[in-house]
Amino acid sequence: MCDDRRHRGPAVNDPRAELQRWLGEQIRQRVVGPEIVSSAARSVDLDEPGWFDDDAPIRRVHGDASMFVGGMRALLFQSLHPLAMAGVAEHSDYRTDPWGRLQRTAAFMTATTFGPASEAQRAIDIVHRVHERVAGVARDGRRYAANDPHLLHWVHIAELDSFLAAHDRYGERPLVGTERDGYVADSAVIARALGVAAPPETERELRRHLRRFRPELRGTREARDAARYLLLQPPLPISGRAPYALICAAAVALMPAWTRLPLRLPWLPISEAVAVRPAGELITRTLRWALPGT
Repeated sequence: MCDDRRHRGPAVNDPRAELQRWLGEQIRQRVVGPEIVSSAARSVDLDEPGWFDDDAPIRRVHGDASMFVGGMRALLFQSLHPLAMAGVAEHSDYRTDPWGRLQRTAAFMTATTFGPASEAQRAIDIVHRVHERVAGVARDGRRYAANDPHLLHWVHIAELDSFLAAHDRYGERPLVGTERDGYVADSAVIARALGVAAPPETERELRRHLRRFRPELRGTREARDAARYLLLQPPLPISGRAPYALICAAAVALMPAWTRLPLRLPWLPISEAVAVRPAGELITRTLRWALPGT
């Protein structure tokens, strides 16, 4: 039988594939940015091992689409420390360039988690240099500095708790058993490089460290302003507001109940269980589809 595939015209574009490519490109332009592309190129050129093995728990968590929700939850959670929030309010450009901040954060996570050792160290050095300029006096009269090991410790455990919470709820393959302690221990490698003196290395230690910080946490005007801006006033085109709202709703639903009042966040447990969780699952599945490999 003659194979007539040679005589067929040009293949018809697959609308689903075109949509996938378009959506993936929109996400990369907004959140990933060019720095990660150049970082990946350097990783190939250097051909050297990174800080973590390919099957390390940290790679599973940080490479999953649930990080979009976990990252938003981390920003809200971190803002409850008045000194950490003072540094963000006075030195961050999150209002004028929120996507630039997200891109730098994504580049740091990619370099330290997936890049070769030299690239990971380069990312650490950049953060240290930036932090040297972030210092001042908070509204309550206390001095703060971004390189303060105590504040670095808070930022680290707030991120760790947020990434774990999001991955537990929305991750493609949630961590179980010793993998959970493995993730905390992996993250401690990055924390120590940043200047955290004694980061937690097990999930039990993480819970204990979080309880230790609880008396220092409270809502401030700066924290509430940041939450309102991040959740309600992001500089987004109309096409991007619906998926962004789903990510925000999923992140708020993962916040501990005691954080809602200080940040003026809604507490609607029934709605969160019935509506927000399925919406969060939908948006993370969509992101995973748009960005194959996450």
